[in-house]
Amino acid sequence: MNNVELNPKIVFDIFAEINQVPRPSGHEEKMGEYLKAFAEKHGLGFKIDAAGNVLLSAPATPGFENKKTVVIQAHQDMVPEKNPDVEIDFLKDPIKTKIEGEWMLAQGTTLGADDGLGIAMGLAAMIDDTVEHGPLECLFTTDEERGLTGAEAIQAGFMTGSILLNLDSEDEGELFVGCAGGIRTNAQFHYEPIAVPEGYIFLEVAFKNGKGGHSGDDINKGQANANKVLTRFLYQANRKYDMYLCSFNGGGLHNAIPRDAVAVIAVPMKDKENIRVDFNVWAAGVKEEFKRREPVLELTMQSTESAPAIDRKTAAGLINSVMAIHNGIYELSRDIAGLVETSSNLASVKMGEGNVINITASQRSSADNGKDVMADTVRAALELGGATVENLASYPGWAPNMDSQILKIAVETYKELFGKEPKVKAIHAGLECGLFKEKYPEMDMISFGPTLRGVHSPEERLHIPAVNLCWEHLKAILKAIPTA
Repeated sequence: MNNVELNPKIVFDIFAEINQVPRPSGHEEKMGEYLKAFAEKHGLGFKIDAAGNVLLSAPATPGFENKKTVVIQAHQDMVPEKNPDVEIDFLKDPIKTKIEGEWMLAQGTTLGADDGLGIAMGLAAMIDDTVEHGPLECLFTTDEERGLTGAEAIQAGFMTGSILLNLDSEDEGELFVGCAGGIRTNAQFHYEPIAVPEGYIFLEVAFKNGKGGHSGDDINKGQANANKVLTRFLYQANRKYDMYLCSFNGGGLHNAIPRDAVAVIAVPMKDKENIRVDFNVWAAGVKEEFKRREPVLELTMQSTESAPAIDRKTAAGLINSVMAIHNGIYELSRDIAGLVETSSNLASVKMGEGNVINITASQRSSADNGKDVMADTVRAALELGGATVENLASYPGWAPNMDSQILKIAVETYKELFGKEPKVKAIHAGLECGLFKEKYPEMDMISFGPTLRGVHSPEERLHIPAVNLCWEHLKAILKAIPTA
């Protein structure tokens, strides 16, 4: 069952090395050391900027010296998500992988193929004697997953190539020529802790084992947002009972659909049976609603220890705001069938130090003003509830260029290799290409990659046969690059 061949061997061997290197977003120092050691071992050029972005360079193979210089680009960092029962320190421990049929995945954590596999292909292209290429650069950026800050810090002149191949897409056979821009919304509710009167029962209400996924690429798949769904019950209970909200914690990274959320509430002892009945009715409705999309979803209510509560006004404002915030698709593209144009993801609700509740939501749009409209919509809901709100980490989209020379080369080489047309698409997720275009307006770019599923969640998995297809396509593109 699990005897699928890991081919090309050179790519999977390098990927295995990369997964020994801790590299969560904002902590790419060890990855930089690995890349420097790799460059020294193989006689490659190496430079690093103040943001930790690394550029490796390799000379052309004989006979290809007059070709245009190509930049292969991927990001160093990975999303550190895990299942609740998994023990791992993402700052120290390696990623443990396993094979299931034709898929590679990790043991209860994110796999890191986003974008460690892109790095592996770039490094392999530089050292594999069978790859024919002109002057070649590999750019490996930092902190992509938290807001593309590494790409934002790139200075003009750091790269010398005129063509960029971004290896951060997730469907083999698809070529991406555009992406969404984005903005992040952060909010804070400041509250006063208050004592819950005598005669109340404390209950922990939880949403567990959601499917989650990438807040851009998976936003159209109908996955449940743990924060939004749990708030439905809190909203109903707050209207019906003399309820105190003691805590609410859900979600994690801004670009991941939240998979888990937990709240602690208190209601009068006399209402304990009624609220359990209400919970069971609500839970049955949620499971029916998501039965095809969330096969292992768990909704639980259990007694728990007493705790101070959030003051009533703030609690109501929080619940009402989270209930009202738009989450999911806001608008579809009028130009590209099936493409999500604008969306929002209510990523996290977290109790913080100093009597603060922190909320993070991310908005994406391929329209010029779409992300701003979406951000204002989210801001309004939060401000109505009494939160202080700020927008940050805005990044531009990447407008499609259907006359791109590298796009035409990629299409023709794909047809020659596989006897069929690749799909040319735009993606709702954010890619670093938009930021590169600001600094290098004449650079010709496409994005492609092997098939990944469940990225940004412990369900992340890599389709092994797709890696070889993508590798052969990369080799063909590099060989077909025109002269400068």
